[in-house]
Amino acid sequence: MDTMEYIIKTLETLVNIPSPSGYTNNVMEFVKNQAKGYGFKCESSRKGGLVISVNGLENETLGLSAHVDTLGAMVRSISREGMLRFTMVGGYTMQSIEGCYCKIHTRDGKVYTGTILSKSPSVHSYDDARTLDRNERNMEIRIDEVIKNKEDVIKLGINSGDYVSFDAGFEYTEKGFIKSRHLDDKASVAVLLGLLKDISEGELKPKRNLKLLISNYEEVGFGASWIPEDITEFIAVDMGAIGDDLNGSEYAVSICAKDSSGPYDYDLTTSLINLAKENHIDYAVDVFPHYGSDVSAAIRGGFNIKGALIGQGIHASHGMERTHRNSMENTLKLLRAYIL
Repeated sequence: MDTMEYIIKTLETLVNIPSPSGYTNNVMEFVKNQAKGYGFKCESSRKGGLVISVNGLENETLGLSAHVDTLGAMVRSISREGMLRFTMVGGYTMQSIEGCYCKIHTRDGKVYTGTILSKSPSVHSYDDARTLDRNERNMEIRIDEVIKNKEDVIKLGINSGDYVSFDAGFEYTEKGFIKSRHLDDKASVAVLLGLLKDISEGELKPKRNLKLLISNYEEVGFGASWIPEDITEFIAVDMGAIGDDLNGSEYAVSICAKDSSGPYDYDLTTSLINLAKENHIDYAVDVFPHYGSDVSAAIRGGFNIKGALIGQGIHASHGMERTHRNSMENTLKLLRAYIL
């Protein structure tokens, strides 16, 4: 199978495995099985993250990361009428999930479907349907079960602390666009798995040792705050945000010079820019004011590393996201150039 075809098929599988931050065992098992299938050693951290090791020709170790955790929610309480009130997992606007289909995952393994709505969900019935503030207190989940009150919900096994995942709605169009929730950052996980595929098939021979870190708490700020001590350079492969006053696009790989955590390593970032130029890779250099990454978490955790951030351009990040096949391919090309 062609590498890009594999990446897109893998991405579709990934986005459809529920994995809000902290609820990532199933998706991590999928990634681990893919990596092991290509012959690479895998180890798990105590936090549930994954380290995939690749032998290179030299002893220095480079780190690459992507995160499998996504935005989601958690049941906060149950109303008398049997609607679920929830608290956010990760940062997003309520407008971006209003009307979204979702799943409720109980602690004993049951899964129920539902829909996220405001407390005034119909213009036919509520005077403030258009004006009600969309915040946690004014949103709720309607469960697809025959229930009339709180007690009926509890009998289903649903209770406070249960996770809620958002349905992805994945679609790959004839023009090469990928539309889905959770492209942040499962698109990058798919790209890294594509990189492992190329290495296993002999198309790439990394100059230095590689350790790929798949983190599971990035959306809540402390994803790769753990990294192996032998890593000297660390690149987060995440999304390139697109929007007002930004340079990136859905067709290019984004190279971030600075985000909310501060500037990334000057020499490493410059090296990535030069690699993109030399290899005729479509790229953009950007500054993201409302952003943090696995590298940010590692640096805050006290690790003595050079850090950089790259990723495919994603429109409407933390909403109904979209990217293009070209952007993912350019991200893969830059990673290939870097490890060689």
